[in-house]
Amino acid sequence: MAKKNKLLIVESPAKVKSIKKFLGSGYEVTASNGHVRDLPKSQLGIDVDHDFDPKYITIRGKGELLSKLRKQAAKADAIYLATDPDREGEAISWHLISALKLDENSDKKISRVTFNEITKNAVTQALSSPRAIDMNLVDAQQARRVLDRMVGYMISPLLWAKVKRGLSAGRVQSAALRMIADREDEIEAFIPEEYWSIDASFTGADGKKSITARYYGTSRSDSKNKKTTVTSSEEAKNLCRELEKSSFRVAEIRTGERTRKAPLPFTTSTLQQEASKVLNFSTVKTMRIAQQLYEGVEVKGAGSIGLITYLRTDSTRISDEARAAAEGYISARYGEAYAAKTEQKKTDARIQDVHEAIRPSDLERTPESLKESLSRDQLRLYQLIWKRFVASRMMPARYENTRVTIEAVSENGDNHMFTAPFSRLLFDGFMKVYDPGDEEEAAGGYSAGFSQDEELKLTELDPVQHFTEPPAHYTEASLVRAMEEKGIGRPSTYAPTISTILARHYITKDGKNLYVTELGEAVNEIMKNSFTSIVNPDFTAGMETLLDGVADGKVKWKSIIENFYPDLLEAVEAAKEDLDKVEIADEETDEICDKCGRHMVIKYGPHGRFLACPGFPECRNTKPYYEKIGVKCPVCGGDIAVKKSKKGRVFYGCIEPECDYMSWSRPSAKDCPRCGQRMVVKGRRLVCPDRNCGYVEELTES
Repeated sequence: MAKKNKLLIVESPAKVKSIKKFLGSGYEVTASNGHVRDLPKSQLGIDVDHDFDPKYITIRGKGELLSKLRKQAAKADAIYLATDPDREGEAISWHLISALKLDENSDKKISRVTFNEITKNAVTQALSSPRAIDMNLVDAQQARRVLDRMVGYMISPLLWAKVKRGLSAGRVQSAALRMIADREDEIEAFIPEEYWSIDASFTGADGKKSITARYYGTSRSDSKNKKTTVTSSEEAKNLCRELEKSSFRVAEIRTGERTRKAPLPFTTSTLQQEASKVLNFSTVKTMRIAQQLYEGVEVKGAGSIGLITYLRTDSTRISDEARAAAEGYISARYGEAYAAKTEQKKTDARIQDVHEAIRPSDLERTPESLKESLSRDQLRLYQLIWKRFVASRMMPARYENTRVTIEAVSENGDNHMFTAPFSRLLFDGFMKVYDPGDEEEAAGGYSAGFSQDEELKLTELDPVQHFTEPPAHYTEASLVRAMEEKGIGRPSTYAPTISTILARHYITKDGKNLYVTELGEAVNEIMKNSFTSIVNPDFTAGMETLLDGVADGKVKWKSIIENFYPDLLEAVEAAKEDLDKVEIADEETDEICDKCGRHMVIKYGPHGRFLACPGFPECRNTKPYYEKIGVKCPVCGGDIAVKKSKKGRVFYGCIEPECDYMSWSRPSAKDCPRCGQRMVVKGRRLVCPDRNCGYVEELTES
């Protein structure tokens, strides 16, 4: 048996089994289990007086593993560092050289290798083209780590002192929390506006053909067609009366063809969004399962197989080999007419394009062939990735679109228009494999047989009242999309950022929607008022651009730190002075502890404020804290207070236990003069909560 004189070190033990079978007996494959060195938890760990040098130490609990790795390295003639192909992986390899006390200048060959997928071809190709550590990528990771440590360790103590011990601030998480809080403010201040749609049903001259069209607006011979919004019941009624006495004709039938392009293959962001929409997966769950599919899954009859390419990427690029394989597969299975011949590209200066898009490592491993090897969730995610990639290499879908315009001429000579769109699928293209389901097609094709200038008879008018909707609450998927659009964070940080602010109870989930908790509001207010730049999405996005510059070798990483630290230090000192004047926690109340008689104080817990006895630990009495707003309940006359749902979402409700009055918006003391319901505060207005009423008045200072 040949001596194993080559050592290959990966990050995850799950990869070891997948890679071992590709390599001969001359290789020993082992894992570092992630990072082996980091900044100390007990201190800042950055020498701010001496060029901001980080003080790395061995991570607690890694001593035994490092001892084993050192022994393996001592026996090896060549060492290959095969940690993940990104900045974090590059930094882990760099730390391994130091932690294993390796000498890059010695006779022993120490090389860095990367592969985008765990297949025999990818691994052997990587080993045939080793390289040195890319210090630009390492420095980009160091800069991010140092920046995040400075923000966390310098700001968090202020939150401990003023809100609750154990809280923390983060550079990216604070910006994400600000985005969610700002959206909540938009929703709270939103005032619905009324509008009406009017559908009309017609029959043709022969009385047999029928068509339904929607009111579009006015039509004049001296100007372009003008879309009109009907904004009130009275306006809708008057318009219907006018239309009932009008004559109608087919003014235009326009037919054309349009294409719907195939979707791009998945990036980290789009995979998280689609998995949320289609599979109802959280971002963390999506990444956890994708990691399993990438590192290797036991496939019956084949052993451990890496089924997808690397999962942290913002590129939609695919390799020439993958494109050729997809074209051959699609042509053979669906026909040559379905296979796309050109590569799709997404151009964006922020895209790293180091990795390929997320795709199957082998198209021949269809979801159907893996049913007995994968768990239900693994199979569902793999199927989503497989179908999306195949679809991305297929031809567009083609539709025949027809738009029928109907003109109404009233008795007083006014002209109005109705339109009816029709769509007919001519060629399904990529939709043979993958239906995004995000576009509502008009039902059926146009086959009604109407002709130009044909006179029509009105058979029915159907006016329907609508109200504009507020911006939607963020979901995990839409927050990831917004973070990506604003340039906040990178593929590796989306899921950890959301999971962190959820775990710290700054936000909560109700269904798919994200809401800011009372605790999150307190933290966001401090951050927004005292550390404006850090919670500013534009600042955070700008910092990401600088970090990209470090990775590209265009920016020195310590230059970023040198410019950032003085401003942060100044903001921290100013915040200390300002916050010393504010007492947020432990405020004494008039509530008497019914166990020991002391005045209870306000404390912050994981889900917000509560009343606690100051005699803790001798007296452990606690009670719910109700912040009353000085408004009486319209149902029973009791006091209305600020409350929290089980999920941590703030609402307003009566404090009387037998009364079920509640409102998501802040109630006012005034009833609607039109319908009698209790009005609520929306920005600077009082609004009736009954949309059918729609009464609004400006809020006075009193």
